[in-house]
Amino acid sequence: MAKRDTRRIAHERLDEPHISGRRISVRQIYALVEERGEDPVAVADRYDLDVASVYHALAYYHDHPREMRAVEQERDTTMDTIRDEIDRPAGVEPDSIRDE
Repeated sequence: MAKRDTRRIAHERLDEPHISGRRISVRQIYALVEERGEDPVAVADRYDLDVASVYHALAYYHDHPREMRAVEQERDTTMDTIRDEIDRPAGVEPDSIRDE
């Protein structure tokens, strides 16, 4: 029986699961492959990963839906806070910039 590498996913960076030894997160891999439709082999090549790590990240995303929802909610909250704290010229609102 082949040994299974159970340490492909780590949680030591920014409280978000990512590929061990790398900065790329499980959520980023998911977004590239499943939201943007990029080929897993191309993603692996671009980020100097083995293809198994890309598929392992995708499996992790789907195997841990609650955790991944929490990660996404935390990211959304953080982004909203950052948007609210940005200094803008008087009269310029964030939504007016996006709507143009």
